[in-house]
Amino acid sequence: MAGWGILGFLEYIFGITVLIPLQNPTFPPGTQFVHWLLITVSGFVFLIGFFTRWKYTPISMLVIFSGLATLCAIETLDFMKNESRYIDFSRELAWYIVISIYLLRSKRMKGHFGAISIVKGDQIAHNK
Repeated sequence: MAGWGILGFLEYIFGITVLIPLQNPTFPPGTQFVHWLLITVSGFVFLIGFFTRWKYTPISMLVIFSGLATLCAIETLDFMKNESRYIDFSRELAWYIVISIYLLRSKRMKGHFGAISIVKGDQIAHNK
């Protein structure tokens, strides 16, 4: 996602198309900017979090995926015109859900990032 976001920004800011055109001409410039910003941030948060074993990486990705899903809903409902837009939107949301469940629930990711502690009053509950 980080690489895709960087390529998108290169095209958005400088008009440089590296591989294939990435801009959606139906999106307003501000929407396009937020689109590339969220994609780039998601990639870098995951990469940095993964390699540093930052325990809040799964939660951070869930927050970023929520932003991406919201933006995707806006893009799909307000700007896109292609016939497959609702199927594409559903597929994207499904991937965010699947990846989030994997990051939050899999033993492998819990082993990599560690348990996330949630403090409630005087008790501490650990996700295991």
